[in-house]
Amino acid sequence: MTSFSLEGRTALVTGASRGIGAAIAVALDRAGARVALAARSRDGLERVAAELVNRPVVLETDLADAAAPARLAAAAEAELGRVDVLVNNAALGARLLLADLDAALIDRLYAVNVRAPLLLIAALAPGMAAGGRGSIISLSSVSGVVGTPHRSAYAATKGAIDAATRSLAIELGPQGIRVNTVAPGVVDTDMWAANKAIDGVVALVEAQTALRRWSQPEDIADVVVFLASEAARFVTGETICADGGMARTLDLYSGAG
Repeated sequence: MTSFSLEGRTALVTGASRGIGAAIAVALDRAGARVALAARSRDGLERVAAELVNRPVVLETDLADAAAPARLAAAAEAELGRVDVLVNNAALGARLLLADLDAALIDRLYAVNVRAPLLLIAALAPGMAAGGRGSIISLSSVSGVVGTPHRSAYAATKGAIDAATRSLAIELGPQGIRVNTVAPGVVDTDMWAANKAIDGVVALVEAQTALRRWSQPEDIADVVVFLASEAARFVTGETICADGGMARTLDLYSGAG
């Protein structure tokens, strides 16, 4: 039976102060990894770090800054020695009509959702290659896999990450580095709190999900641990839909199955 243990491994998780990122940091720590947590909120990072046992590292950063990924990579390697697992979780979301989009918003989305992950990968891949192994996992979205309403700009960034993953898998594979994405559906986090209060939204999301429930952050975190571990040693270039069947089985616009 293949081990899912990450004993002796190190990991950097972006967007780790709350929601999915926090759950991923906790799950990696429980699997044995030493985790560096990165986000804009130091208070949030420290709250998550207090739950971890393997000497966590808190790295406050704003990935909208073009120079931030290089600084973050250097700080993570200085603290951890090397980074075995990179989880690109930090992202900006937007649910807007096409007429409400503007250049500044699109640029912000691409800066955090596409530019920052690619620059982090570029900065950390040489260290992974020197060690002969590495696992890079980026968080995508159901919106990058199928059409979802009012999310064209956001979906474009997630589609870009999925495409980059496939390209990087062939580029970095000969160096022992695996590259994958995880595409959640609707996850029950604070980001959905306002929408959940709208009458009918909870039932609609459940109807659009083959497993008939909302995803929890831990559902996504466990898939990330799998991809980080030796259990996924021959998995690369994949976008894994951890969405309860949403992308493959339902009409997302009407909610009809």
